[in-house]
Amino acid sequence: MSDGLNMSRRIRRTPYTDRVETAGVRGFSVVNHMLLPKAFKPTVEQDYWHLREHVQLWDVSCQRQVEIAGPDAAKLVQWMTPRDISKAAVGHCLYVPIVDETGGLINDPVLLKLANDRFWLSIADSDVLLYTKGLAIGAGLDVYICEPDVSPLAVQGPKAEDLLAGLFGEDIRQIGFFKYGIFNFQGTKQLIARSGYSRQGGFEIYLNDSALGPALWDCIWDAGQSYNITPGCPNLIERIEGGLFSYGNEMTRENNPLEIGLGKYCTLDGSVEFIGLKALQKIASEGVAREMRGIIFDGVPCPVCSTPWPVMVDNQQVGQITSAIWSPRLKQNVGLSMIERKYWDNGQAVTVFCADKSLRNGNVTTLPFI
Repeated sequence: MSDGLNMSRRIRRTPYTDRVETAGVRGFSVVNHMLLPKAFKPTVEQDYWHLREHVQLWDVSCQRQVEIAGPDAAKLVQWMTPRDISKAAVGHCLYVPIVDETGGLINDPVLLKLANDRFWLSIADSDVLLYTKGLAIGAGLDVYICEPDVSPLAVQGPKAEDLLAGLFGEDIRQIGFFKYGIFNFQGTKQLIARSGYSRQGGFEIYLNDSALGPALWDCIWDAGQSYNITPGCPNLIERIEGGLFSYGNEMTRENNPLEIGLGKYCTLDGSVEFIGLKALQKIASEGVAREMRGIIFDGVPCPVCSTPWPVMVDNQQVGQITSAIWSPRLKQNVGLSMIERKYWDNGQAVTVFCADKSLRNGNVTTLPFI
């Protein structure tokens, strides 16, 4: 199997890599210096329909954890994010934008509160560990920061709850959305959260101890045969239709949380102290100049969007598409785009310049598409 990557120790394998290779993975990407499976079934659309109807097992170990523990742990976490974490309880997961002094997005992780003085940041693709260490050292905070031996494995799709309830007990059904519980696996305590990078429902198992990876995969895989389980990975069609953003694609440090619809997670009244507060207050008072929107555009199924595509009104570029795909339910192409304020109204006519040199007529729309 050729994965298109020149493998080395610098690109880390996961506890499940042997299993996904056996399962027929057709390619990898690299996230947080670790392998992320990118394709299994012959087409993305086949994978999409299966995810919507059955259950899939995803190796998402690349969602590395940054553990922050110690007397100043809560202070440091709050300093990094405009979201007020004071009301979070142990057992809660929070989606938290991490920002710099300009309000630019460093990352958009899920925060797991393990104790009042211990947290995990389950990160997207940027070096949050080093950023966190730098802040702690510079501020002289009393914290311990590390990347623990935790390897998330996602079980996604409408049959995920029944599958895991059969393995871990009926208490699985009591886990609320973006909450977690602790469950036994081979005599060890493992954290299982109702979360995941899809809109189809499911769970993420934050496996503590990579040596247990093959056993956990095999246990779920064997039990999943009666549920028509397949190996899977984040699906581009499902992600775009659902309006799920990807750090490094839809947003980078050049963007702020207000531009990408995360204003509801930003406390800007001064009651929460965080890096970038003044910058975000200024942006909020002036109003953002651009926002994320969807674009529906015509033509045959579009090519892969590996570089941004200009979005034009008349002869002026008013945005760019960062992710795009053919939607089998809408029977049209759909894309995610940062659009300038004057042109972001629903129904605005635009022209998309695709990578295949074609010009496509489209319209701006709100998210999610479906």
